[in-house]
This record gives sequence, C-alpha cells and structure tokens, in this order.
Amino acid sequence: LDAVQAAVVEMEDSPHFNAGHGAALTESSEHELDASIMDGATLAAGAVCTVRRTRNPVLAARAVLDSGRAVLLSGVAADTFAELQGLSMVPNTWFTTQRRVDALRSLQQKEATGSFVPASEAEKHGTVGAVARDADGHLAAATSTGGFNNKPDGRVGDSPIIGAGTYARDGVCAVSCTGQGEIFIRRVAAYDIAARMMYAGEALDAAAHTVVFESLASHKIGAGLVALGASGNPIAPYNTLGMYRGWIATDGQLVVATHKELHPMGPA
Repeated sequence: LDAVQAAVVEMEDSPHFNAGHGAALTESSEHELDASIMDGATLAAGAVCTVRRTRNPVLAARAVLDSGRAVLLSGVAADTFAELQGLSMVPNTWFTTQRRVDALRSLQQKEATGSFVPASEAEKHGTVGAVARDADGHLAAATSTGGFNNKPDGRVGDSPIIGAGTYARDGVCAVSCTGQGEIFIRRVAAYDIAARMMYAGEALDAAAHTVVFESLASHKIGAGLVALGASGNPIAPYNTLGMYRGWIATDGQLVVATHKELHPMGPA
C-alpha cells in the first residue's frame, strides 16, 4: 500500500500527468479529482471523488481506507475529511496548468463552431496508477485522475470505483486502468480481469488481453492498464499508439516505455 501510494503521489505532483497538479479541467474551468487505493490482502479499499481542494487525492483515499468507516467519500465531504486528517489543502487553481487551459479553450471553441476534432490520446488520457507486490506476496493498487477535459461538472469516472478502475486481490492480481471511464464502469473492467483468472482459470496475460483488446476495444475506445499477477510478473497492455509505463521486475530490473519499444534501465 505504501509503495503504490508513494508512486501515485509523485505523479499527482507532476504537471505532466492528468492527476493532481496538471489535471484536466471541467466544462466550468475547474478541477474535480478522483482517486482510489486497494489492499489485496484484506480487500480493504478507500476512494474519493470530485474533490477540489485536497492536494493529493490518493492520500485522502488511503485515509478513507485506514478509517474503515467507508469506501468512497465525495465532494465537499471528502475534502473536509481530508482536511481533518491533516492532509495538505490547496486552492483549486493550484491544479491548473496552461496546457490544460489551452486544451479546454480549444475543445470548447471547436464545440461552439461545430468543428469538433477528436482529442489526441495525450489529451484524452493521462490517468496515473500503480500496482505492487511485496516480499510476502501481498498485492496493492492505486489510481488517480482529473477525468477528461471539458467533462461535465460532477462527473465521476472509473478511477475511484473499486472493480472498475482499480482492483487488488492477493493470489490473483492487482490492476490500475486508464481510458474512458464510463466504459470501464459498465464493463467492471479491473474486476473482470480478476474474475476471469479466478473462475475461468485464465492467466493474467490472457485475461487482460481479452479485456483491453476485445471487451473495451469493442466500444471503440482507447484503453490501457498496468497489472501484476500473484508471482509479481508485470504487464501493461494498451490498444492505443502508446502509454507511459514502467516497472521493476522481481529480479530488480527497471524498464520504462512510452510506445512499443521497451527501454531496460538496469537494476534499480
């Protein structure tokens, strides 16, 4: 849990991803952020959605998990809960970057003139996530996102929905997803991978391939995920041109990639 949380915090604080600082803007030019985290050992989970002031939504999700009183908190109540836990609070404008402002303006101008052009993969996606396995075989997953540019106010995607965008279960898999959240929710995508493994005896590779390249792709959407199996083998399938990803294997080898080519970086 600590490892996936730490990884996601780093990406929330980076302006290069669609989570935390650098997140997408709603149709009202504001930020509403979602995040979740799950413990594969106990199936305990925590999540927040549509938070507006919590600097690191994944930390709020972890606090919800640790509280044991709920799985998902929303909106003002989630921000208030995070503040009472002593988490760092920021003005909503802290999350804004010029890149997101420009993208929102472009999308809204195109809508106003009827000259809609599909957004690039970089603008559509960018959700961040992490999965991990410790030396005792315990699994964990976490996901954080700002949604998509020009999204409706109050919209909630798959990232804070346990079983849709995030899932972890010891002995099976840990999964964190990215793509059009509405479809991931309807397909219960993250849990579908685990269910295929548990009930149909599929290997992680096969289960994830079916979900990404058949189930989700049948909706004509870009989709990707990072996942670990019970033995710690990492996979990161995607059906788009590229997906920023990286992993450290059980032998300590570090690999990063943006497109098809993998870049081994040596031992971590």
